[in-house]
Amino acid sequence: MARFVSFFTQAVIIGMPLLYGSVGEMIIEKSGNLNLGIPGIMYVGGISGILGGYFFETYGNTSNTFLCILIPFICSLAGSLIMSLIYSFLTVTLRANQNVTGLVLTTFGMGIGSFIGGSLSSILGTGTTVSLNIIGACFKKSLPFADNLGLFGKAFFSYGFMTYLAIAVALVAGYMLRKTRVGLNLKAVGENPATADAAGINVIKYKYGATCVGGAVAGLGGLYYVMEFIGGTWSNAGFGDRGWLAIALVIFALWKPDLGIIGSILFGGLYIVYMFIGGLPRSSQEIFKMLPYVVTILVLIIISVRKKRENQPPASLGVSYFREER
Repeated sequence: MARFVSFFTQAVIIGMPLLYGSVGEMIIEKSGNLNLGIPGIMYVGGISGILGGYFFETYGNTSNTFLCILIPFICSLAGSLIMSLIYSFLTVTLRANQNVTGLVLTTFGMGIGSFIGGSLSSILGTGTTVSLNIIGACFKKSLPFADNLGLFGKAFFSYGFMTYLAIAVALVAGYMLRKTRVGLNLKAVGENPATADAAGINVIKYKYGATCVGGAVAGLGGLYYVMEFIGGTWSNAGFGDRGWLAIALVIFALWKPDLGIIGSILFGGLYIVYMFIGGLPRSSQEIFKMLPYVVTILVLIIISVRKKRENQPPASLGVSYFREER
């Protein structure tokens, strides 16, 4: 039982960055924008939090736990928002190709993150890593009563606040898309922007708003990884393929944020299951790391065969809107 709880907690921790990224991408895609720049946005969200945390830990009052969390949090949101505005301006205003813009944004974000991370490590003389131990410890603080509840407390209450925030954001996003006027208007824009425009919905505003909000949420996945997952440490290229896994999770969760909660934990478990199987050679470990992608492909095949409209992506996904063609 203790081994299963250990596996479950690790799956949750691995899965939460994916949940942030996938929920952010779902919000964006519901507007009809396909943002393949999510990995770059998550990268920038992580390094922005590290940068803000570095300056606060160097010059601020680190005895104030609230500010230790707030400063990196705001910096992460700001960095992610800037990246989202760049994408929105290029694809919504200038109507650039969304696939190309997203891939360029990913390359740009990773380059910016590596440059800033490398510069900070040079300043600190720490080689290739940057460590913010005080701020990282603030993010990793779990609920105070978790230790008193044994294995149950470890399984469900031993995480930092960003884990519970991720779940709350997913639930709120799911409710917003299904039950509110804003969510219904957003889905209308993603399905048929010309019809939505004719109905009086401001298509440009919704596309900009969804892309910026979704990008900010995705950027928090990068902050989660560098702060709560690895305790305030930055290492260039340490983020791995988690940004692409977040995009894959969008398909697995059928564009439903609340279903993404289960999917993120499942993906997290599949990503680390090889660590709990003894005696695996290195080659077999790499095969096990492919499991989330294999599952995504299977889900994509199933939903394509079944052809249920509610399980399909928005009809205008990836297509730029030209009002003159309405």
